[in-house]
Amino acid sequence: MLKTKIDMDKKEEILKLANKYRWELGENLHDSILESIYSDASNITNKVVSKIGEKPKFDWDRLIDKLVTGKLTGFPIMFLLLALVFWLTISGANYPSQFLSWILIDNVHHYLKMFSQFLSFPNWLSGLLIDGAYLATAWVVSVMLPPMAIFFPLFTLLEDFGYLPRVAFNLDFLYKKVGAHGKQALTMSMGFGCNAAGVVATRIIDSPRERLIAIITNNFSLCNGRWPTQILIATIFIGGAVPNYLAGIASSAAVVFIALLGVSFSFIVSLFLSKTLLKGEVSSFSLELPPYRPPRILQTIYTSLIDRTLIVLWRAVVFAAPAGIIIWLVANISINNISLAEYFINWVNPFGLLIGLNGVIILAYVIAIPANEIVIPTILMLTVLTNNITGFGSGAGVMFELDSVQQTEYLLRNSGWSLLTGINLMLFSLLHNPCSTTIFSIYKETKSVKWTLISTFLPIVLGILICFLVASVWNMI
Repeated sequence: MLKTKIDMDKKEEILKLANKYRWELGENLHDSILESIYSDASNITNKVVSKIGEKPKFDWDRLIDKLVTGKLTGFPIMFLLLALVFWLTISGANYPSQFLSWILIDNVHHYLKMFSQFLSFPNWLSGLLIDGAYLATAWVVSVMLPPMAIFFPLFTLLEDFGYLPRVAFNLDFLYKKVGAHGKQALTMSMGFGCNAAGVVATRIIDSPRERLIAIITNNFSLCNGRWPTQILIATIFIGGAVPNYLAGIASSAAVVFIALLGVSFSFIVSLFLSKTLLKGEVSSFSLELPPYRPPRILQTIYTSLIDRTLIVLWRAVVFAAPAGIIIWLVANISINNISLAEYFINWVNPFGLLIGLNGVIILAYVIAIPANEIVIPTILMLTVLTNNITGFGSGAGVMFELDSVQQTEYLLRNSGWSLLTGINLMLFSLLHNPCSTTIFSIYKETKSVKWTLISTFLPIVLGILICFLVASVWNMI
């Protein structure tokens, strides 16, 4: 009915203008405008108004809205649809990721090494360019591209269909309670694909204050670069802590719990910001629920791949290559036969153990700031390096992944990892600084060093505090 009123108001304005400039329009054009206005009004009335005693007209849009925005059905449908999108993304990305990894890492990397040997490259140059810059870039592309190429089109299809405004409608009252904007639900959902894309998506929020809240809290959405870490660690440590027949359910539940915990933190931090640094009135906004329409599949795929996937991937690649060089350097530059990586790990290890982690994990997250996708390969490489383990990897500074979960579990457990390490790594993976691509996007959107620094350090401070609390309680039990 609200939509009808808005349309009629517009038509009254047009009619006034038509009467005012009737002599300019001419009689024929004026009559044509009037006829169009009355025809549209009649069509709208026939669609939304029922006569007394007349059975209401059947309307697909109205029926679907009763389901997807209903008090009892709205949230379950929303969770099921988002869970379906995540499942399709994670499951569907496995084979393309393995294929790209086989091409870029198993084959191209091998041939590049052979080619560098043929050209008699010095070991340091081959290490920097191929084992460092190229390998880091290859990891990012093979792990990051397939999930984004699946998630973004699916997300855009839901948007094109008209469902995403209903998600904002369902969650609006929750975000208002914490001083945020209802449309933050959409940017948070986009963050599950990529936090950088989620930050850019906050442009749909008009209020500068509420847009800043959405930007700062977007990092609490588990991006696709963090899902592999969550799944692997949950499979090894959570699934390994229960009987075999419950392992799959327990590990899956742990990953879902971490994702929901991130949503909870987005509410908590939004409330904190709205009461402290970003005080202000919650803005009201008119959320127009567009009609449902068939998605434009080809246009959606093109837009998603060009405007979102490739642009975000390119930003990640730009930052990943230098990160690979740094990883190789810290693992290969030695002082008194001890690498820089080992010096740093030994130095921060007491602090790492205090918060239930270790020096290897902390260094991996420091040098993997450009891309979450290279955290696990970096952890494995550093674990082998610092523990002098043979039979794994291809040398210092060369990132790798193992062929099976069992091999990874063997390596980590024999390096001193415990259930506490696994749990706190999952928590720290959720609550740590954004990747450099996201940090760069935050600066471009806010044009502020202050808010970029707050967005960067607030999550990591929160992550350290939570890990410390968990480790303290764990040690008391």
